Amino acid sequence: MILPKKRDPRFITVRRGGTLQDTDHRLLAAWAADCAQHVLHLFEETQPNDDRPRRAIELARAWTRGEIPMTQAHNAAFTANAAARGLTGAAKQAALAAGQAVAVAHVAAHELGAAAYAIRAVREAAPDGQAEEAGRRECEWQRAHLPSEIRDLVLDDQKLRNAICWFVFDC
Repeated sequence: MILPKKRDPRFITVRRGGTLQDTDHRLLAAWAADCAQHVLHLFEETQPNDDRPRRAIELARAWTRGEIPMTQAHNAAFTANAAARGLTGAAKQAALAAGQAVAVAHVAAHELGAAAYAIRAVREAAPDGQAEEAGRRECEWQRAHLPSEIRDLVLDDQKLRNAICWFVFDC
């Protein structure tokens, strides 16, 4: 489980008693979609006829633009996760990244799940002895693509949840 037992109010929308504004919620979802998109090829190389993770990322982006309701985006998370079932390695991790990315529409704290699974995907795809370096480079790429408006929030969340996210944010 990559979500904390106690929910951080910074990742709960103001409508539900937290402090997260809609604009930042959408930025978190867009960044999570970017993280998943960056490793999607690792899934598609082994599963070229399965578009479920790609579709989930597209729906995450559609939600950020206000084109679909949260429930439609949330349901796509189950579909992307189903694409991971039965797989191993980088393909599985990339599909799970897509599932986490689209789930941000429902629970903003899934943003780290998308990033963490993406890092795990590149580690799995790396040649022997290069997994840690590949993961570090992916983590740095993700941080370089963080919108300034949510940068401090995400970096703080990485520090707080690094232990339950397999320590992938040590970059």
